[in-house]
Amino acid sequence: MRVINPDHRLIAHKLTYLRDERTDSPTFRRLAEELMTLLAYEATRDVRVEPFEIRTPVAPTTGIKLSNPKPLVVPILRAGLGMLEGMVRLLPSAEVGFLGMQRDEETLEPMTYANRLPDDLSGRQVYVLDPMLATGGSMADAIHYLVDRGADDITAVCLLSAPEGIANLETSVAGIECPVTLVTGAIDERLNDVGYIVPGLGDAGDRLYGVAQ
Repeated sequence: MRVINPDHRLIAHKLTYLRDERTDSPTFRRLAEELMTLLAYEATRDVRVEPFEIRTPVAPTTGIKLSNPKPLVVPILRAGLGMLEGMVRLLPSAEVGFLGMQRDEETLEPMTYANRLPDDLSGRQVYVLDPMLATGGSMADAIHYLVDRGADDITAVCLLSAPEGIANLETSVAGIECPVTLVTGAIDERLNDVGYIVPGLGDAGDRLYGVAQ
Protein backbone atom coordinates (compact mmCIF):
# COMPACT_ATOMS: atom_id res chain seq x y z
CA MET A 1 0.00 0.00 0.00
CA ARG A 2 1.27 3.43 -0.94
CA VAL A 3 0.85 6.22 1.65
CA ILE A 4 0.85 9.88 0.58
CA ASN A 5 0.98 12.59 3.27
CA PRO A 6 1.37 15.87 1.35
CA ASP A 7 3.68 18.44 2.92
CA HIS A 8 1.70 21.59 2.22
CA ARG A 9 1.27 24.61 4.48
CA LEU A 10 -2.32 25.21 3.41
CA ILE A 11 -3.22 21.66 4.44
CA ALA A 12 -1.57 22.19 7.83
CA HIS A 13 -3.32 25.58 8.19
CA LYS A 14 -6.79 24.18 7.54
CA LEU A 15 -6.16 21.17 9.77
CA THR A 16 -5.22 23.49 12.62
CA TYR A 17 -8.64 25.14 12.55
CA LEU A 18 -10.42 21.80 12.07
CA ARG A 19 -8.74 20.53 15.23
CA ASP A 20 -9.64 23.61 17.30
CA GLU A 21 -12.55 22.78 19.64
CA ARG A 22 -13.83 26.35 19.21
CA THR A 23 -14.54 25.83 15.49
CA ASP A 24 -18.31 25.64 14.96
CA SER A 25 -20.05 23.16 12.65
CA PRO A 26 -20.63 25.50 9.66
CA THR A 27 -16.96 26.54 9.68
CA PHE A 28 -15.87 22.94 10.20
CA ARG A 29 -17.88 21.82 7.14
CA ARG A 30 -16.39 24.55 4.98
CA LEU A 31 -12.84 23.77 6.08
CA ALA A 32 -13.37 20.05 5.52
CA GLU A 33 -14.53 20.71 1.95
CA GLU A 34 -11.57 23.00 1.26
CA LEU A 35 -9.10 20.52 2.73
CA MET A 36 -10.68 17.72 0.72
CA THR A 37 -10.12 19.64 -2.51
CA LEU A 38 -6.42 20.01 -1.66
CA LEU A 39 -6.16 16.29 -0.90
CA ALA A 40 -8.16 15.41 -4.02
CA TYR A 41 -5.52 17.17 -6.12
CA GLU A 42 -2.94 14.72 -4.76
CA ALA A 43 -5.28 11.72 -4.87
CA THR A 44 -6.13 12.18 -8.57
CA ARG A 45 -2.58 12.44 -9.93
CA ASP A 46 -2.99 8.97 -11.45
CA VAL A 47 -6.61 9.28 -12.54
CA ARG A 48 -7.11 7.38 -15.79
CA VAL A 49 -7.28 9.46 -18.96
CA GLU A 50 -7.33 8.96 -22.71
CA PRO A 51 -6.42 11.16 -25.71
CA PHE A 52 -9.04 13.63 -26.85
CA GLU A 53 -8.96 15.50 -30.17
CA ILE A 54 -10.08 19.14 -30.08
CA ARG A 55 -9.70 22.33 -32.06
CA THR A 56 -8.64 25.55 -30.36
CA PRO A 57 -9.47 28.95 -31.97
CA VAL A 58 -6.04 28.67 -33.60
CA ALA A 59 -5.40 25.03 -34.54
CA PRO A 60 -6.30 21.39 -33.87
CA THR A 61 -4.53 19.67 -30.98
CA THR A 62 -4.71 16.57 -28.82
CA GLY A 63 -5.61 16.87 -25.16
CA ILE A 64 -6.88 14.33 -22.65
CA LYS A 65 -10.17 13.47 -21.00
CA LEU A 66 -11.18 11.09 -18.23
CA SER A 67 -11.38 7.51 -19.43
CA ASN A 68 -14.49 5.37 -19.34
CA PRO A 69 -15.72 3.99 -17.06
CA LYS A 70 -15.62 7.21 -15.10
CA PRO A 71 -14.04 7.22 -11.62
CA LEU A 72 -16.35 6.32 -8.75
CA VAL A 73 -16.33 8.39 -5.55
CA VAL A 74 -17.59 6.56 -2.46
CA PRO A 75 -18.05 8.50 0.79
CA ILE A 76 -18.46 6.31 3.85
CA LEU A 77 -21.60 7.50 5.63
CA ARG A 78 -22.16 9.66 7.52
CA ALA A 79 -18.96 11.61 8.06
CA GLY A 80 -17.63 10.95 4.56
CA LEU A 81 -20.44 13.11 3.16
CA GLY A 82 -18.63 16.14 4.54
CA MET A 83 -15.78 15.43 2.11
CA LEU A 84 -17.88 14.72 -0.97
CA GLU A 85 -18.41 18.29 -2.21
CA GLY A 86 -14.69 19.02 -2.03
CA MET A 87 -13.96 15.94 -4.13
CA VAL A 88 -16.59 16.40 -6.84
CA ARG A 89 -15.68 20.09 -7.14
CA LEU A 90 -12.37 18.90 -8.56
CA LEU A 91 -13.79 15.82 -10.32
CA PRO A 92 -17.31 16.85 -11.37
CA SER A 93 -17.80 14.12 -13.99
CA ALA A 94 -17.12 11.29 -11.52
CA GLU A 95 -19.98 9.05 -10.46
CA VAL A 96 -20.92 8.82 -6.78
CA GLY A 97 -21.87 5.79 -4.71
CA PHE A 98 -22.50 5.49 -0.98
CA LEU A 99 -21.45 2.99 1.64
CA GLY A 100 -22.89 3.08 5.15
CA MET A 101 -20.53 1.84 7.82
CA GLN A 102 -20.29 2.50 11.53
CA ARG A 103 -18.07 1.41 14.38
CA ASP A 104 -19.32 -0.60 17.34
CA GLU A 105 -18.24 1.60 20.24
CA GLU A 106 -17.53 -1.43 22.47
CA THR A 107 -15.70 -3.79 20.10
CA LEU A 108 -14.44 -1.01 17.75
CA GLU A 109 -15.35 -3.34 14.85
CA PRO A 110 -16.97 -1.88 11.69
CA MET A 111 -20.52 -2.79 10.63
CA THR A 112 -22.01 -2.23 7.14
CA TYR A 113 -25.61 -1.02 7.31
CA ALA A 114 -26.26 0.39 3.81
CA ASN A 115 -24.82 0.61 0.32
CA ARG A 116 -25.74 2.37 -2.90
CA LEU A 117 -23.20 1.01 -5.35
CA PRO A 118 -23.24 -0.71 -8.74
CA ASP A 119 -23.13 -4.50 -8.43
CA ASP A 120 -20.29 -4.68 -10.96
CA LEU A 121 -17.28 -2.44 -10.46
CA SER A 122 -15.04 -4.23 -12.94
CA GLY A 123 -12.37 -1.91 -14.28
CA ARG A 124 -13.42 0.94 -11.97
CA GLN A 125 -11.04 3.34 -10.29
CA VAL A 126 -12.56 4.14 -6.88
CA TYR A 127 -11.92 6.95 -4.39
CA VAL A 128 -13.13 6.17 -0.86
CA LEU A 129 -13.72 9.13 1.48
CA ASP A 130 -13.66 8.92 5.28
CA PRO A 131 -12.39 11.74 7.52
CA MET A 132 -10.65 9.58 10.12
CA LEU A 133 -8.49 6.48 9.71
CA ALA A 134 -8.40 5.42 13.35
CA THR A 135 -8.28 1.64 13.82
CA GLY A 136 -8.49 1.17 10.05
CA GLY A 137 -11.29 -1.37 10.35
CA SER A 138 -14.00 0.53 8.48
CA MET A 139 -11.70 1.47 5.62
CA ALA A 140 -10.34 -2.07 5.31
CA ASP A 141 -13.89 -3.42 5.25
CA ALA A 142 -14.88 -0.89 2.59
CA ILE A 143 -11.87 -1.72 0.40
CA HIS A 144 -12.51 -5.46 0.54
CA TYR A 145 -16.19 -4.82 -0.23
CA LEU A 146 -15.25 -2.80 -3.33
CA VAL A 147 -12.63 -5.32 -4.49
CA ASP A 148 -15.18 -8.12 -4.19
CA ARG A 149 -17.35 -6.16 -6.65
CA GLY A 150 -14.50 -5.84 -9.14
CA ALA A 151 -12.78 -2.51 -8.36
CA ASP A 152 -9.21 -2.68 -9.64
CA ASP A 153 -7.66 0.53 -8.27
CA ILE A 154 -8.61 2.12 -4.93
CA THR A 155 -7.51 5.37 -3.33
CA ALA A 156 -8.57 6.08 0.25
CA VAL A 157 -8.67 9.76 1.21
CA CYS A 158 -8.69 10.72 4.91
CA LEU A 159 -8.25 14.03 6.69
CA LEU A 160 -6.36 12.39 9.56
CA SER A 161 -4.78 8.98 10.18
CA ALA A 162 -3.36 7.17 13.18
CA PRO A 163 -0.20 5.05 12.82
CA GLU A 164 -2.13 2.04 14.16
CA GLY A 165 -4.81 2.50 11.51
CA ILE A 166 -2.26 2.72 8.70
CA ALA A 167 -0.48 -0.41 9.94
CA ASN A 168 -3.75 -2.33 10.26
CA LEU A 169 -4.89 -1.24 6.81
CA GLU A 170 -1.56 -2.26 5.25
CA THR A 171 -1.89 -5.70 6.82
CA SER A 172 -5.51 -6.07 5.71
CA VAL A 173 -4.91 -5.19 2.05
CA ALA A 174 -1.57 -6.97 1.69
CA GLY A 175 -3.18 -10.05 0.18
CA ILE A 176 -5.28 -8.37 -2.51
CA GLU A 177 -4.07 -7.73 -6.06
CA CYS A 178 -5.82 -4.38 -6.42
CA PRO A 179 -3.40 -1.47 -5.85
CA VAL A 180 -4.37 0.62 -2.82
CA THR A 181 -3.22 4.17 -2.05
CA LEU A 182 -3.88 6.19 1.10
CA VAL A 183 -3.85 9.99 0.88
CA THR A 184 -4.05 11.65 4.29
CA GLY A 185 -3.79 15.23 5.50
CA ALA A 186 -1.78 14.25 8.57
CA ILE A 187 -0.48 11.24 10.47
CA ASP A 188 -1.11 11.84 14.17
CA GLU A 189 0.59 10.43 17.26
CA ARG A 190 -1.54 7.46 18.30
CA LEU A 191 -4.95 6.11 19.31
CA ASN A 192 -6.18 6.50 22.86
CA ASP A 193 -7.77 3.70 24.87
CA VAL A 194 -11.21 4.31 23.37
CA GLY A 195 -10.00 4.35 19.76
CA TYR A 196 -9.86 8.10 19.12
CA ILE A 197 -6.96 9.69 17.24
CA VAL A 198 -4.65 11.81 19.41
CA PRO A 199 -4.45 14.78 19.12
CA GLY A 200 -7.07 14.31 16.41
CA LEU A 201 -10.13 16.53 16.13
CA GLY A 202 -12.80 14.62 18.03
CA ASP A 203 -15.77 12.91 16.37
CA ALA A 204 -15.78 14.15 12.77
CA GLY A 205 -19.44 13.27 12.19
CA ASP A 206 -20.62 15.14 15.27
CA ARG A 207 -18.48 18.16 14.44
CA LEU A 208 -19.75 18.23 10.85
CA TYR A 209 -23.44 17.80 11.57
CA GLY A 210 -23.95 18.28 15.31
CA VAL A 211 -25.53 15.79 17.70
CA ALA A 212 -29.27 15.13 17.41
CA GLN A 213 -30.95 15.54 20.80
